[in-house]
Amino acid sequence: MELTKNIFFNTDKLVKDTVVKISYTGEFFQDNSEEVTLHYGFGPEWDNVNDIEMEKTELGFQAEIELVGDETFNFCFKNNLGNWDNNNGENYIFPLEKVQNELVVLDDEPVSLGSARKLRRSYLWSKKVRLAVYKIITYLPKLISGNYKRKIKPDNSNS
Repeated sequence: MELTKNIFFNTDKLVKDTVVKISYTGEFFQDNSEEVTLHYGFGPEWDNVNDIEMEKTELGFQAEIELVGDETFNFCFKNNLGNWDNNNGENYIFPLEKVQNELVVLDDEPVSLGSARKLRRSYLWSKKVRLAVYKIITYLPKLISGNYKRKIKPDNSNS
């Protein structure tokens, strides 16, 4: 996911209490800086402030971060010459989403067989609906236009 120009994450959403990989291809990568440090914190007060040395790869500078804050993930970059990329003084600030508890199964919480069957049944129905939609999208225009021809199986009765 690209949240802003030249900053990429390996996930679609930034979720609290997860690990995310951040890739940076901004001005420090483009000007061949030798080292880049990610300076980051969480929330409006920049709680849990840390610095982490990013690894230089052919895809940009990369680092893995555990998202331990409640509200936002705030960060900026600093190169080995002491220059900052801080989004023109605004820093890079992105909201963190909460973990969806209804999808989390705790070890000490028994899962009823009925709820597992309901989940399986809904999953199977969703697959059937997707297949039906695919067939309608694929074959209905051919049927309407008259361009649909059935494949004729070869006759093997001459053996």
